[in-house]
Amino acid sequence: MTVVILLVSLVILLCVLAEKFSDRFGMPALILFMFIGMLFGSDGVLKIPFEDFYLAENICSVALIFIMFYGGFNTKWKLAKEVAAKAVTLSTLGVAVTAGVTTVLCHFMLHFSMTESFLIGAVLSSTDAASVFSILRKKKLNLKDGTASILELESGSNDPVSYMLTVIGISLMGIGDSKNIILTIFMQIFFGIVAGIVFALVSTRLLLRTTLISEGLDTIFMIAMVLCCYGITSVLGGNSYLSVYLMGILIGNSRIKNKQMMIPFFDGVTGLAQILIFFLLGLLTFPHEMPRIFMTAFLIAAILTLAARPIAVFLLLLPFRCGVRQCLLISWAGLRGASSSVFAIMAVASGVLMSRSLFHIVFMVSLFSVAVQGTLLPQVAKRLSMVDENADVRKTFNDYQEESAFTLMRMYIPKGHNWENKCIRDVSMPTGALALMIKRKNETIITKGDTKILRGDSVILNVPSYEPNDAEELQEKQIEKSHPWCNKTIAELSLPADELIAMVIRGSETIIPDGRTEILENDVVVTYCSMM
Repeated sequence: MTVVILLVSLVILLCVLAEKFSDRFGMPALILFMFIGMLFGSDGVLKIPFEDFYLAENICSVALIFIMFYGGFNTKWKLAKEVAAKAVTLSTLGVAVTAGVTTVLCHFMLHFSMTESFLIGAVLSSTDAASVFSILRKKKLNLKDGTASILELESGSNDPVSYMLTVIGISLMGIGDSKNIILTIFMQIFFGIVAGIVFALVSTRLLLRTTLISEGLDTIFMIAMVLCCYGITSVLGGNSYLSVYLMGILIGNSRIKNKQMMIPFFDGVTGLAQILIFFLLGLLTFPHEMPRIFMTAFLIAAILTLAARPIAVFLLLLPFRCGVRQCLLISWAGLRGASSSVFAIMAVASGVLMSRSLFHIVFMVSLFSVAVQGTLLPQVAKRLSMVDENADVRKTFNDYQEESAFTLMRMYIPKGHNWENKCIRDVSMPTGALALMIKRKNETIITKGDTKILRGDSVILNVPSYEPNDAEELQEKQIEKSHPWCNKTIAELSLPADELIAMVIRGSETIIPDGRTEILENDVVVTYCSMM
């Protein structure tokens, strides 16, 4: 037992170091996790024999639960809802089209049987949230036209559909009941949605309206509810991954207490889950078998990257008037990874036998995808002129917080103001505030204690930033032409009693508004909302 504990700790330490040094190798850290697993595996240095696909399925399924839940929990719905129709279309119909095109091409080009082709297409039809999130955030890849939000919401929500297709593919291979496919699809969707909503409502109500959950046990309670949601959904025959993802979105965008404490906890759990999955993928792999299936995997990766994914993206996004460059970038960003490999493990564990190793094919395709597509994604985005230098991709996640510990504030001094004709040292500054400079017509004056404030001056103050507590929330709203607030004054808006427009950011100008302030296209409106 001691040896096992030491090996586990060594693996985790190596993966943590791999994460740190991945940029130096010029590749995503997830690939290094795979290589570490191969290093420990049967063909590696330590030669640990591990072929238990059933055990690997159980471990990876639990890990994928938390990846799915946190993918929803950390999605900022206020930004994602603007592109939700596009993302959900891709995560549902897009998965089906990708699987269909892959099925046809694998059958006619690579001579797999139709059922084998369908299973390959089903397993590889979803994009990988872990890979997409990792690259977008680590590379700080800020993309135009809401593309980052589309990719995040799509990759986080398309695993349930791929899982459902995989279950159907396994049944078509003669394992399980293949007579009631329509009923299976209905149960997967219905019970998955219902269970996710019910558990989200119960969880939020218990956290908000009762004192049953002791202070500090919120995260433990949430873990229990996530696992319970997954288990009950499975028992009912629903789509467990759909239920926990939906549960994550609803809870992550609710007003529960201590949400900002839960985010770093689940972020760490998800990081460990990713390490676990990709390490196990490498551990299960036999490198000596790779040459035999290398060309098959390479051709399937080419089919997905150059045919199936682009066909699905262009077919479904052009009607939404998405540009060609955006469609090309979304096509390239369709990375395969953890979820596809977990579904392949599930198929092998269920007893599926194929003419060529399904697991090794999927492993190689995922390796090609993360290594080539993932590594080149920043360069492709730049070549397509889809990088937005003025945006911050982190703002699309619920864990985003401003890094600055202070805020600059402009105070205009009109005639009769109680600071007029007084020296800086004689005025009563807000607690913790410091006068940095005075803007006087075209002149900038660095203030000292004896600097006199005159009528018409703008005093620039450095004030401590304010961190809202759990009963308060500051939100940013990007005003587009179609936004209901566009070209209206604040007095014309029907705001709730507990909501206030705190400021309007217009280009480089920050406006402290009043009722006569008109909100224009491209403004960023900052609202304050009390949750009491």
